[in-house]
Amino acid sequence: MRRIKTASLFLLVLFLSCKEKPVNDKVEKSEASVAFEADWKSLEKVNPTPDWFQDAKFGIYAHWGPVSGAFEGTDPEKYYAGWHGMKMYEDGTKVETKNGKPTSNFLHHKEKYGDPAEFGYKHIIEQFKPTKFNAKEWAELFKKSGAKFAGPVAMHHDNFAMWNSKATRWNSMNYGGIDPSAELKKEIEERGMKFLGSFHHAFTWKYFAPAHKYGGVDKSDYDLYTNPHDLDSTEPDKDFYDQWWAKLKEFIDVYQPDVIWFDWWLENMTEESRQKFLAYYYNKGLEWGKDVVVCYKETTFPEKVAVRDYERGRPNQPKEQLWLTDTSPGAWFYRPGAIFKTSNDIVDILVDIVSKNGSMLLNVPPNPDGSIPQEMKDLLVDIGAWLDVNGEAIYGTRPWTVFGEGPTRLAEGGHKVEKHKIEYTNKDIRFTKKSEKEFFAIVLDKPEGEIVIKSLSTALGILNSKIETIKLLGSDEKIEWTRGDRGLVIKTPKNLENKEAYVFKVQIEGYKENDIGGDTAAHED
Repeated sequence: MRRIKTASLFLLVLFLSCKEKPVNDKVEKSEASVAFEADWKSLEKVNPTPDWFQDAKFGIYAHWGPVSGAFEGTDPEKYYAGWHGMKMYEDGTKVETKNGKPTSNFLHHKEKYGDPAEFGYKHIIEQFKPTKFNAKEWAELFKKSGAKFAGPVAMHHDNFAMWNSKATRWNSMNYGGIDPSAELKKEIEERGMKFLGSFHHAFTWKYFAPAHKYGGVDKSDYDLYTNPHDLDSTEPDKDFYDQWWAKLKEFIDVYQPDVIWFDWWLENMTEESRQKFLAYYYNKGLEWGKDVVVCYKETTFPEKVAVRDYERGRPNQPKEQLWLTDTSPGAWFYRPGAIFKTSNDIVDILVDIVSKNGSMLLNVPPNPDGSIPQEMKDLLVDIGAWLDVNGEAIYGTRPWTVFGEGPTRLAEGGHKVEKHKIEYTNKDIRFTKKSEKEFFAIVLDKPEGEIVIKSLSTALGILNSKIETIKLLGSDEKIEWTRGDRGLVIKTPKNLENKEAYVFKVQIEGYKENDIGGDTAAHED
């Protein structure tokens, strides 16, 4: 009997406590099932830049697919647009061009395959032969490069899925016999990197409009080319929206990516479709128990809900919220005789980006068969070797008081600023910060004689703490330095081994402030 009374008393107390705290109970339920609604106000609750992404700084993706093979046989001396599936139909007559002449892509395609009306883009897909793709080798190379997140271009403008899709028959399993997304996810995550998938298929609506105008597209293939529409149409139809979402949702559900990266033109799609995606993906992140990231271009999303990306560009000053640059050492897709930037070029750009609160997403353009060019392998290994020594000044850092000094600056920020050739000198210095007592001064070319860092002059108020030690990363050599009105003057070390940027780690006393305690006399007037 006593046990029954005790149990009854417990239930009564529990019932009364629940009735007395209806508001807290509601909050607890809400927090336990935190869900983002498909509207901007709700989506603004997300943290678009979780710590892991702020710390990562460097990632890799790969532009590769059936279109890679279309560039085999092109003339290295001529320009060919990366959008081959669009430009191959621009003959200057059936499909008008700016100069009234056929594009180099059209001429190459016709010579290699024949008339695009007879041999269209779908036939390029049918010739996809990824015989040398090796996800393990890719992931191992990405790891050696120092990348912290990586993945495939999951779907480019050509509407072709680089995964074993059930949402579209135009996929790498049906045409190629592989699922690079599944294989790469496994190998990338096994090496401690986060998994990314990029999506460019919003632009498919515009991309295949020339194919319809040129002619030769069979109605049964509209699921690849989209339904027929005018070249100047900017309003996709319902079928397009349904298919766009089905492919994106499938990739999210099956591969659970840590990062979804979007190319442009998504800003032209309805606000509802964009909000629907964000709410779904962020809620999936909660379900998976991980912080996911969305990257975008142009005006696709408000800055409060995702990470803004600059294509082959960057701001010319620091930004308050973390941002991203997507860039490539050469063309986006394979080209015969491709010329790539040097590791020195890429490191300098990476350092400039990180100093301004940004991160880099670097493209790797594999060969048509899925192997990675030796020049690209060498480039990634060299970047990784620099990061092995100097990554302390990149990973996990935040912007310092000023981003840098020196003569070489971007005239303006934004997309495509890399088209202007920028060569940094040993007078160009960038700063990053690890903590309130530790920051880095990164000299972007091999110093000679002495290094003068003007920003650290005692005549300025930029650094008001005492410098305790200075160390050159990767070296045990004692650093000789003085600090005065000229700035921080460092005698150039004798042994400078690497060929990229040089990183000086500066440890300072840190900011101090008196508390109100102490002797009574200290507070007397």
